[in-house]
Amino acid sequence: MIWTVLQVSVRRLLHNRVELLLTFVVPIAFFSIFAVIFGGGVGVGTTPKIKVVAVDEVDSHVSRAVIESLKQNASLRFMRDQDPAALARQEAREMVRRGSLTMAIVVRLNGDRLGIDLLADSSDQVATQVVTALVARSLMLAEAEQRVSEIGSMGIGGDRPDSNAGVLSDTIQQHAAKPAHGEPRPTATDTIEVVDVIGEGKSNPVISMYAAGIAVMFLLFGATGGGGALLEERENQTLDRLLSTQLSMDQLLLGKWFYMTALGVLQVGVMFLWAQIVFGIDLLGHLDGFLMMTVVTALAASAFGLFLATLCRTRGQLNGLSVILVLSMSALGGSMVPRYVMSERLQHFGLWTFNAWALDGYDKVFWRESPISALAPQLSVLMLSGFAFLMAARVLALRWETD
Repeated sequence: MIWTVLQVSVRRLLHNRVELLLTFVVPIAFFSIFAVIFGGGVGVGTTPKIKVVAVDEVDSHVSRAVIESLKQNASLRFMRDQDPAALARQEAREMVRRGSLTMAIVVRLNGDRLGIDLLADSSDQVATQVVTALVARSLMLAEAEQRVSEIGSMGIGGDRPDSNAGVLSDTIQQHAAKPAHGEPRPTATDTIEVVDVIGEGKSNPVISMYAAGIAVMFLLFGATGGGGALLEERENQTLDRLLSTQLSMDQLLLGKWFYMTALGVLQVGVMFLWAQIVFGIDLLGHLDGFLMMTVVTALAASAFGLFLATLCRTRGQLNGLSVILVLSMSALGGSMVPRYVMSERLQHFGLWTFNAWALDGYDKVFWRESPISALAPQLSVLMLSGFAFLMAARVLALRWETD
């Protein structure tokens, strides 16, 4: 009998496409997604370049050498081609605040040495560490070259400088190893200061981004679950009885859409209210932007849930398809992994998901504190997506009226 039970179970698995999909396809799909994100596979490109600008407040030979050295680094993308000495610190600061770039590298004087201020967007926690290391290296090399030039100008090495390269190198190393007056010589990193231009004075702003990522993912799961009620009504013939009354399919879909949207707004609102009470995020201070983003995101997610429900024929099909799509969209859109760690090509792929646009909107509301007008791209895309999915659901629902 044990063998019989085993055979029945295997045959059931082989004849259940949804179960086969969840058992074998979903793990491979998610492994591939995360391998691409963290491993840079399948030709998606390398680690994304960090968007920066340079501000040269010194305009000396060494400061220019530091900036030129940084421009040669493949990890950085300089967003302005103009003379760094012509760009003001405040302008660069505003560019970071608006999200046009991740960091501004400001070269200044620190006593008799060069100092560096990194005007950073601390939401990208990796970029600060990377740029600090690159700037420290470039600053150290530029100062070393300057010392070589100064020592050479004092006549060390005579008329044959190439033959005395080792002497110059040893002299520089001894000069660095024996600081004056017995004090430790400052290192390059001692003259680098990271300035958080966005997160200063805020109460747990990063928590709001985590809350947004989780909220959007569960909005999608809730919407697909709500859309599944249509399939249940279809299977138990409740839908036929409803349509035999004065209720039209348009009214039914709109009623479902409004209900699922209201439930989604309430769900996200409760999550953020809890985040304010327990974790101290400033929900009330950003209530207008939060409500606009939440309502529009819930409308789009609900329309997507209705589209999937009308696309599938059984609740089992919907469950399998929704798990694959929602988790894939959440992974690529930033709900599971911050998008700044992805390659640029993957970040572009992520723009085909609700999650990316919704999270960009919440980022503007809670992190950058942008005006409501700045939300226009995110609100427009989500509204158009919701309308398109609702129209597609209406077209697919025609088969239920003709059956």
